[in-house]
Order: sequence, then structure tokens, then C-alpha cells
Amino acid sequence: MTKTAAGRFFEDYAPGQLIRHAVPRTVTTGERALYHALYPARHALMSSDAFARACGLPASPLDDLAAFHVVFGKTVPDVSLNAVANLGYAEGRWLHPVWPGDTLRAESEVIGVKQNSNGKSGVVWVRTRGLNQDDVPVLEYVRWVMVRKGDLSAPAPETVIPDLAPAVDPSALVIPDGLDFTGYDFELAGEPYRWGDYEVGEIIDHVDGVTIEEAEHMMATRLWQNTAKVHFDATHRPDGRRLIYGGHVISMARALSFNGLANAQVIAGLNAGAHANPCFAGDTVRAWSEVLDKAPTSAPGVGAIRLRLVATKGEAGVLKDDAGKYLPDVLLDLDYWALMPL
Repeated sequence: MTKTAAGRFFEDYAPGQLIRHAVPRTVTTGERALYHALYPARHALMSSDAFARACGLPASPLDDLAAFHVVFGKTVPDVSLNAVANLGYAEGRWLHPVWPGDTLRAESEVIGVKQNSNGKSGVVWVRTRGLNQDDVPVLEYVRWVMVRKGDLSAPAPETVIPDLAPAVDPSALVIPDGLDFTGYDFELAGEPYRWGDYEVGEIIDHVDGVTIEEAEHMMATRLWQNTAKVHFDATHRPDGRRLIYGGHVISMARALSFNGLANAQVIAGLNAGAHANPCFAGDTVRAWSEVLDKAPTSAPGVGAIRLRLVATKGEAGVLKDDAGKYLPDVLLDLDYWALMPL
């Protein structure tokens, strides 16, 4: 009897199934240092304990996306080891800061399944929660993944497609306890622009580009303990190329967005997201953002801003063709809420 596991295939999922993912992981300031080495991440709240204390927090928390990657990585062996593609995100919320020294674990509930017409794969929807050592939820999100079938003769399950909100209501965003931007230091943060300086419909070109290197994306994939074969096994694809982990593109685009959105300090909600096309080593990632909405919050000096973050590997301004399909140069289309000073 073999003791190794090939991972779950589409026919192994059923709505209502709860998966507790291995292995819990204690995060330290080492994760922050590596995160900032992999990406040009410079948001002050996640970089400086002194800046964070001046904003009402006890210390600088781990970067929001670093926490996301740790939790996401826990889910890969159970959810997307045999994935064809990670298709989208919805209903994401950051619920509690992650501090150095916290131990994170993850669990996912299967909330939907739909076999594809070719009978060779299907889409699985899961709602994932990351929890700390005190079982306090730190974040939650829904994602859906196209997963291969292991047994093509397995009968198609009854289709269940979850009803997902098009966006997180701003009233449902969780503000970190104590966060107070009334004494915010714009000079130290790097830009003078506050919540009131942004207009709905405004487009911000983040100007800079970063070329993805093979070594850095492999380090990132290992750092987040992401075991999806397409990311680390060059024999898994006919062309011999390793697919860049989509979260690597998200973090790169978010870091590039500092130029123009330096004061969008905290990611609070994930409304939607699509990895529009594959990214490979050698691609140069560029990014732009569109302001979709704005909302006040109950925290002193804190406003919420809804942003569409688009990453491309060219100068693409048009995202889709006449049929509604993403053009080849579009890598990421992400819709999220951030917190910034009023």
C-alpha cells in the first residue's frame, strides 16, 4: 500500500466537505524580510514598528498579502494540487492583523462543484479561513479552481454554484483595533495624497516595471509552501516552463502600486480577481489602478477606497476583446478595498 498521495481530483469534492489543512506555520520577522526582498514592498505601516505605533497599532503587522500567501499555501495540497487553473476570488476579508510570532493554519469548506462539458475536469468553489494560534480568524476568502478528474468514468456530481456577492460591502470591512490615522505622517509614508484626493473613475499609472526572474519566483513558491506542480516542476508542462504563482503577480503589482497609492496602507477586502493569462519568468510586469468607489469608516482618520489593480506584461490599456476575453498581455485583474488616511 502506497503511503504517498496524488492529491484530490475533481470527483473527490462534495459541497459541505470541510478540509483542515496541514501544516500550521509560525511566522516571524523573517517572513517580512523575505517578502520585502522578493517584492519592492514599501508601505510604511508594514515596514516600521515606530510608524505603526504612531498609527495606533502595537507594532508593525505582517504584510496583508504575506499573510494571504501563507494561508493560501496551506490549501494547495488539498485544493489545487491537480488544478488546471485558479479561476477567481470573491468575498475576501482581512479580519485580524497577523503579528510576528503568530502561528497560522487554514481550513476550507467546499461550497460548490460543476463538472465541465468535456468530462475531464470541473470547477470547485471553496471558502477558506486562516486562523491564528488562538483560533481567531485572520482572513477569509472564496476561490474557485478548475481541477482535473482522476477517473474520467466517475459520474458527474450534481451542480452546485454558490451565490457570491459582487463586492464586499464597506460596512463589513474590519478595521484593525486601534488604527488611527489622525496623526498620520505623510512625509514618512512617501506621498502627500489622502483619501479625499482620489476621485471615482480616476486611473493611476504606476509607471514602473519589474521583470520576473526564475530564481525569485521559485523562492517565493517555496516560501509560501505552494506545492502546485505547475509552479515548481519543469516537466509538468509540455513546453518545460514553470508557471509563475498568481499570488507572486498579485504581490508584485501591489508593490508597484506604491507609486501613486503609497497611503493605501491596509488591504481590508478582496471583491473579485482573475488571473487573466499565465505569467512566466522573463515577463516584465507593469501595473495601473482605477478608483472604483470610496467609503468612510468608523475609525478616526481612516477612509476605505475600492481599487481595481491591473497587471500587464506590456503597455495594455484595453483589457478585453469584443467577445469579452482578456487580451494576451493582461496578467491580473484584481478588485480590492484598502484603508488610507482621510
